[in-house]
Amino acid sequence: MKAIDMHCHWTTKTGSLWRTPQEIAMAEEHHKIKILYKTEEGMAEDLRKADVKAVMDYSFTMVSDDYGEVKDLHDYVGQFKRDYPDVVLGWWVSLDPRKDFTLREFERCLKDQGAMGFAFQGTTLGMPPTDRVFNPIYEMCCEAKAPVLIHVGYTADGAGFPGGGGRILEHCHPRYLDEVAARFPGLQVIAGRTAFPWEREMIAIMLHKPNVWMDVHGWLPRYFAPELKYDINRRLQDKVTFGADYPIYSYDTLFGDWESGEYKPEVLEKVYLKNAQRLLHLLGRDA
Repeated sequence: MKAIDMHCHWTTKTGSLWRTPQEIAMAEEHHKIKILYKTEEGMAEDLRKADVKAVMDYSFTMVSDDYGEVKDLHDYVGQFKRDYPDVVLGWWVSLDPRKDFTLREFERCLKDQGAMGFAFQGTTLGMPPTDRVFNPIYEMCCEAKAPVLIHVGYTADGAGFPGGGGRILEHCHPRYLDEVAARFPGLQVIAGRTAFPWEREMIAIMLHKPNVWMDVHGWLPRYFAPELKYDINRRLQDKVTFGADYPIYSYDTLFGDWESGEYKPEVLEKVYLKNAQRLLHLLGRDA
């Protein structure tokens, strides 16, 4: 296994991040890609060829009010994990904590469907991660030894829509992770993305809080801020994990970009694999 991908989207129609013709058109324009669907076997083969084991993401369920639809989607990814255990490590549950079904569904997914932990984005939910409505989620994660992935920095969600689709980027500021990690020292917090344009604040938080990590999905390494590139090779070499945002970026493109940079071979091994394995070991899980 070359890498653990801590943030993988779907190429199947059922799992696709983009659900409407308008979303597909905006995504193709924003990411400069053509969205093509594959079968479950075709997607698994992509991961297999890349020698990757992935943690799958369903971010669009954060805005769903339909419990039946959410449950069906969760059962779908649970079955996908059972069908392809060689390439699927787990998956992120993404729900609105204000919904009355969220806690029981999260617990069900952890116990019965192979979920890894809970993931969300403050801009999508319209509130920062420090809102007390998240406390029961954080407490359940601590009890279950499940990580939480909190998206930070710029997001493509709402990009290009009038008013950014109502999304407020401030809700993805990394400062909120500092408070969450302090209030819940037993919680393993993963910052999703590079935190652009607040990389320096994110670096400080990771250096200060042992329970804060980063997965760098959504960005090609060539575009990382200079201070982030510098510290991945140095002070953050044990805190950063690989994330692809497949299919927005291919694994060949990402691996080529990482390996053409100025990263030490031993650092690349940590980013690709060892750091995620160490995080999972802390949580009592196998990779």
